[in-house]
Amino acid sequence: MIHSLVKSAFETGCISVASEGLILQLLAHHFCLPTDVQALQSLSQAIEGGKVQREGPGTWSVMTHLGAIGSLSPIA
Repeated sequence: MIHSLVKSAFETGCISVASEGLILQLLAHHFCLPTDVQALQSLSQAIEGGKVQREGPGTWSVMTHLGAIGSLSPIA
């Protein structure tokens, strides 16, 4: 699921508030695959580099949640 949201952000050049919220919910509920972590890291770099724009105000907070990824159990 996260990978699909990230793919859409790259295709459109923008990540919506709804997509960011869903990503945060999925991370909070430990629904994360190793490929999702890689995708989120790529998206974060794209946002920082200006290649993908954020629809929402404030800072990209998803990376804060990635710090806890080591404690997450990937879904099968």
